[in-house]
Amino acid sequence: MPHINAVMKHIPSQYLALGSTQRGDEAYALGNTFSRHGRYKQAVELYEQALTAREKALGVDHPDTLSTVYNMALVFSRQGHYAKALEWYERALAGYDKALGVDHPNTLTTVNNLALLFDKQGQYEKALELNERALAGKEKTLGVDHPDTLTTVHNMASVFDKQGRYEKALELYERALAGTEKALGIDHPDTLTTVNCMASVFDNQGKYEKALEWYERALAGREKTLGVDHPDTLITVHNMALVYDKQGQYQKALEWYERALAGREKALGTNHPDTLTTVHNMPMASVFAKQGQYEKALEWYERALVGMENALGVDHPDTLTTVHSMAVIFDNQGYYEKALEWYERALAGTEKALGIDHPHTLTIIHNMASIFDKQGQYAKALEWYGRALPRREKALGVGHPHT
Repeated sequence: MPHINAVMKHIPSQYLALGSTQRGDEAYALGNTFSRHGRYKQAVELYEQALTAREKALGVDHPDTLSTVYNMALVFSRQGHYAKALEWYERALAGYDKALGVDHPNTLTTVNNLALLFDKQGQYEKALELNERALAGKEKTLGVDHPDTLTTVHNMASVFDKQGRYEKALELYERALAGTEKALGIDHPDTLTTVNCMASVFDNQGKYEKALEWYERALAGREKTLGVDHPDTLITVHNMALVYDKQGQYQKALEWYERALAGREKALGTNHPDTLTTVHNMPMASVFAKQGQYEKALEWYERALVGMENALGVDHPDTLTTVHSMAVIFDNQGYYEKALEWYERALAGTEKALGIDHPHTLTIIHNMASIFDKQGQYAKALEWYGRALPRREKALGVGHPHT
């Protein structure tokens, strides 16, 4: 992005000639540009300039000031800095409640994003509570079949899916699907996102043939509407590969992973997080691991880890997922001390990024307990199993498969 870099060099001298309001507007617009390109550090710097100018010119509760606060939260969320994002979303929400009212679209969008943030942190009950507030407000102001209302219905379904409450998830996805088909059409991207998510629920239930049927519907629609190399299309391709992998159809899985990888490298670049996720999940790693070819599996995970550290940072949740996967490989090799070292790194980062009760955190704790068990450290194993179990019951419910 040479043109953006060139603009950045001239910002200080340009701003000297601008009044506070115009300076804030310029910084805000540039911040949005950097955010869209994944240049989050520069985006935050520009939003901070915009915020200072707008607070001075317009006041702390002016809608333009609050939109800057909101966008700061959005960037922190994309960086995986969830605690910081929460702080800024709450500030935006308090301002919107006061300045625009509890049922204003900007207020409800902020409520919706707060729900998504708690969802990412594994705080599912809080996410549902906020989604319910957003849904009630949107149904009241926009109507039950408005696309924004249906987005919230869709988000609630996603939370139920993660809680293992699959029937409830399907019920809400079906409502969202019926509404989006009616309001937007069967091939609209929002409709196809819900189709893709319904496939994911069937996948989670172990109903792989049904999952493939729905993924194929999503894929056909996305190829037609968005193109074969669109990121959303490639998400469906990637998800189909995962199903074939779970079915043990490794050669077919490999073909679909390779298609997803080639498309993502072409559309997004080799170091984009979605590309690196494909590298992480490709059966060259998982199949090698299942075949006991652990060194080859580690090569693929190391490639993903280097890319994710560079693109996302060492404490981003996606980076830590790869750290955890490497720990699992060392665990399977019987290198228990090395496995514990990598589990501890994953645990420290995940607790910081997602919280102590997030399902990913609890999986790491469970795996560490398993190592202590294998080492004959039974008292320590029981201590760590005991640490995981009550939190899983709290986060997921006593009937969830992982509990």
